[in-house]
Amino acid sequence: MVSITLSVPEETKQKMDRFSEINWSGFVRKAIEEKTKELSEKELLMKKLNEDKEFEDWCIEMGRKVNRGVTERLKKEGLLK
Repeated sequence: MVSITLSVPEETKQKMDRFSEINWSGFVRKAIEEKTKELSEKELLMKKLNEDKEFEDWCIEMGRKVNRGVTERLKKEGLLK
């Protein structure tokens, strides 16, 4: 495991000292782990959404082509002006 150092305002440190029963290092470590997990999951979801976007765009384009074809056919049949 690697170590990091962080700075907090003196007032915050004084407040932390009043709650000596808290393992602040463990608390911060857990918070960092949870946040990095959350961000990694969001990153994965965004990647999947981008992959789905290509398929969605293709589906929309195909739908538009079908609609144009149906419209042209109905015009030829005189059912649409």
